[in-house]
Amino acid sequence: MSAFNSVSDVIQKYLAVLEAEGPAGLQFLNERVPHRYSAVYRLEGGTLHNEFVFDKLGELTPEFLQVVPLQDSFCQFVLREGVFQTTDTSIDDRLFGHKYQGVVGSYHGLPLVDNFGELYGTICHFDVQAHDLSDHEFAVLKQAAKMLPRFLGRVRKAS
Repeated sequence: MSAFNSVSDVIQKYLAVLEAEGPAGLQFLNERVPHRYSAVYRLEGGTLHNEFVFDKLGELTPEFLQVVPLQDSFCQFVLREGVFQTTDTSIDDRLFGHKYQGVVGSYHGLPLVDNFGELYGTICHFDVQAHDLSDHEFAVLKQAAKMLPRFLGRVRKAS
């Protein structure tokens, strides 16, 4: 778990990781939190595609997490509300009847806006277990979400 550095210090280290290693530096972010997964999802039409994922256990990403219809995702709440956090989905009333309530235990996500000001997708920490995310680590994630898009390589297509 994380050493408690200022958000600014952490983000400077994250920037160095991104510049040295390229997208998306998720291992660096994930090492600071209890969650098993950290991921970047790209929105395309009505579907979220797992672009990058870091799994603390180093296993292959389960199929149900690779491509997710927007209406089945927790990312839909991020995109609608600008943020979505739940420490324990099984008891979160906002998720009553949701396909993945209790399957994904905790989720903390933010939107990613690309270099052209257009919605790219989301960045999130999640786990099958219930985990809290400290305010400090959420602030780190928030700054990472602002910085990361310039490293994702999305280019505007010629018209």
